[in-house]
Amino acid sequence: MIQSQRGYLNRNQIKYIVIIAMFIDHIAWGFVDARNPFLGGVMHFIGRLTGPTMAYFVGEGYRYTGNVVKYQQRLAFFALISWFPFVWFEYGHLPFYFEQGKLMFLPFQSVIFTLFLGLTAIRLWEKEKKRKPFKIIGIILLCLLACIGDWAFMNVLGCLFVHVYRDRPRAKWTAFTLTFLLPNVFIIILAGFEHMWFQFGVLLVPLMLYFLYNGQGGNKAKIHKWFFYLFYPIHLLILGLFRWAVL
Repeated sequence: MIQSQRGYLNRNQIKYIVIIAMFIDHIAWGFVDARNPFLGGVMHFIGRLTGPTMAYFVGEGYRYTGNVVKYQQRLAFFALISWFPFVWFEYGHLPFYFEQGKLMFLPFQSVIFTLFLGLTAIRLWEKEKKRKPFKIIGIILLCLLACIGDWAFMNVLGCLFVHVYRDRPRAKWTAFTLTFLLPNVFIIILAGFEHMWFQFGVLLVPLMLYFLYNGQGGNKAKIHKWFFYLFYPIHLLILGLFRWAVL
């Protein structure tokens, strides 16, 4: 990978930064908003770093991973593992539950699910035997499926554009930024600036990656590879326990 002349943080270091940002964001969703909306908003603003940054690294990672099939399988596995703690943290019960004697089902998925779909979109795009119209239809379907997941279609297209425009920096940064900015501007307009101003935090992502990321992976120790996958469901489970069972 070619090193950037601008940045001084490698991929591992940036991943740990956005993991901390995610943790701050989830603490705000679970414990802060109702008590202090402004502080909660600041914490959510910081938390906007995580989803788009991880999408960027998935889009970039397709080119450099040693085995894309195993990479996709790993995302799929941890998306499944994270489904239960994600729903538990968000709603206080498991995806399958009984209400008034009826079996209910919540399909909502975590950010790892939409990252998995983003990698799937890249693999579809790279299928040489598939015609372009088929690829576009498939990606649209993946975007629709992603609407049940955290960051929805933004992660699908964010991953894809980073890969497709990897050799065209201006197009890559423009497509990547607009993919996350425009839907969040729409959310702000619908819900009101007062309640959703923190969505502008997505603008921190291209600035951080453009100016701070040096293009290097960092130390190859396995802990750096597995930490996010393990931390994500574990921290949701713990926060969910405190949110619904302890407090």
